Amino acid sequence: MSIDGLGRVVVVIPTYNEALNLAWIVERLRRAQPGVDVLVVDDGSPDGTGRIADDLAAADPAVTVLHRTTKAGLGAAYLHGFSVALAAGYDVIGEMDADGSHQPEQLSRLIDALAGADLVIGSRWVPGGSVTNWPLSRELLSRGGNLYVRLLLGIPVRDATAGFRLFRRATLEKIDLDTVKSTGYVFQTDLVTRTLRAGLSVREVPIEFVERVRGDSKMTGSVATESLKRITQWGLRERRDQLRRAWRRTPS
Repeated sequence: MSIDGLGRVVVVIPTYNEALNLAWIVERLRRAQPGVDVLVVDDGSPDGTGRIADDLAAADPAVTVLHRTTKAGLGAAYLHGFSVALAAGYDVIGEMDADGSHQPEQLSRLIDALAGADLVIGSRWVPGGSVTNWPLSRELLSRGGNLYVRLLLGIPVRDATAGFRLFRRATLEKIDLDTVKSTGYVFQTDLVTRTLRAGLSVREVPIEFVERVRGDSKMTGSVATESLKRITQWGLRERRDQLRRAWRRTPS
C-alpha cells in the first residue's frame, strides 16, 4: 500500500514472546494507518507469537511475517526486516515496538514530519514528549543516557535511543547497512549517528511513550550497561579520529 507523497510505507515490528500484544498492536496500526503495511520479524518466540503473526498475515494481505530461528537481538531483527523491505521496493521503512509503548495512533506525526527529513524519530525527550507509567529511576536512566550520547558522540538528537522511527529508503541505502554490527538496543543510536555522519537530516517529533502493561520488558540493567559501553567505545574512537584529522591539518 502507499501514502500520498511518500510512496509505499511499511513498519517493521520485531517480536520475541509478544503473544499477548501482537494482534492488539497490529490491529491498532492497521486501523490508524490503513495505507501502511506491516512486517513482523519473529525471532523464534516459544510462546506462539510466530503462529499469531501467521494468522494475521493470512487474514490481511498488508501483513507479512519473517521467521528467524534464533533470538539474535533487536538490531539483527531490524536489519533482516530492512533488507527484505528494501528488496520489496518500499519507499519508507519504519520501526515500532510490539508491546504498545509506541502508539500507532501517533504514527501520523512521524509521517507528516518526513516531508522535511531523511529520518524521523518519535521522541520522548523533546518539548511535548512524555513517558507514562515509568518509575523516576528509569526516566533518569534514559534522560542521562541520551545526554551522555549527545555529549560523547556530538550529535544534536535528544532521544537517540528511541525505537519509533521512519526512514526514507535512500537513507537506509546511504548509511551502508551491510557494515552495521550492532545487534542489541545500541543499534538505535548507531543508525541515527550514521544518518547524521552521512550529512542527512534527522527530525524529532514528540510522542507519549507508554510502558507496557502485558508481557515482560526486554530492557534490563545488563542491556543498558552494554549499550553504554558500546557508545563509550564509539565516542572515544570518534574523538581520537577528530584529533588525528586536526593534527594532519596543522601546518608544520
